[in-house]
Amino acid sequence: MRMVNVFDVAAFILRNCGPMTTMKLQKLVYYCQAWSLVWDEEPLFPEKIEAWANGPVVPELFLLHKGQFKVRSIPEGKPEKLNKKQRETVLAVINYYGNKSSQWLSDLTHIEDPWRNARVEISEKRRGNRVISRASMLEYYSSLPPET
Repeated sequence: MRMVNVFDVAAFILRNCGPMTTMKLQKLVYYCQAWSLVWDEEPLFPEKIEAWANGPVVPELFLLHKGQFKVRSIPEGKPEKLNKKQRETVLAVINYYGNKSSQWLSDLTHIEDPWRNARVEISEKRRGNRVISRASMLEYYSSLPPET
């Protein structure tokens, strides 16, 4: 599968969902990566995801939208680069998580193992930039029971 970058994925999300808060965009990108690891058995994008106080964050994407409350577009992103399988994965994530609020998504990541394990010995409100490993994401999300 051809690797796209986080900007391509974020642009695809915005094209399908419209403008959203920076926090929500970060969490949706995170879940796209997690479920791509489970469903497609490979990462969706190469950028690392860090366990920040408000949940998982891709630093390169954060630097692009830093200071904005809502993100309307990602000019660096090329959503058309996603192939059929990648688009299906992202659309499935959007379908499940897309109607949730930024805070709901952030709270969800805080009770899930990948973020929690990356922040061991870091208090919840303290800054931190430990990487959430792809292995921890794959292990955790592949162990979740399917919803009926």
